[in-house]
Amino acid sequence: MSRAAPSGSAPEDPRTARTRERLRRALLDECAERPLSRVSVAAVVRRAGVGRATFYLHYDGLEALAVDACADVVREAVEALHAWRGRPDPVHAPPALVAFFGSLAPHSALYTALLAPGGGGPLGRVLHRDLRAYSLRERELAGAADAPLVASAVAATFAGVLADWLHGLIEATPGQVADQVWQLLIALHRSR
Repeated sequence: MSRAAPSGSAPEDPRTARTRERLRRALLDECAERPLSRVSVAAVVRRAGVGRATFYLHYDGLEALAVDACADVVREAVEALHAWRGRPDPVHAPPALVAFFGSLAPHSALYTALLAPGGGGPLGRVLHRDLRAYSLRERELAGAADAPLVASAVAATFAGVLADWLHGLIEATPGQVADQVWQLLIALHRSR
């Protein structure tokens, strides 16, 4: 599955998109067999069927490839948090958010390698940036004077809870953690 070019930019060359997808898939396959810390560029390029020089044309290292390979989880998180219409249920998370938490198991070791407890790490930075931008747009469209504050709080809260849950610091089923983080986010939106 290729990624769309950011709005306002030229679409990605199809050959580049295919190569990047092969590298992402190869990394995910490698990480299904061993932790990211034990994966090498040599193993990824061998599995992807590309040369080492090609790898470095696209990525500056394994961490950059890993964050790109996990970018879908960021998009899915942002979509799941905003997958409701009308008045939100203050207790139960939208089904898309519950499904999101339930879908993380196959690559949870990779996510925990890139998402530090508390929501830091390279994947946490991408998650925070994208979720804050989406929340800020939504709050500004609603005319909220506190848009930057609440957008930052929403992004930090979600990234932190997600990271801590993946690292086992929060014991809950996917449904329970979805409801709990949802309740926190609803409270943040109502606090101002």
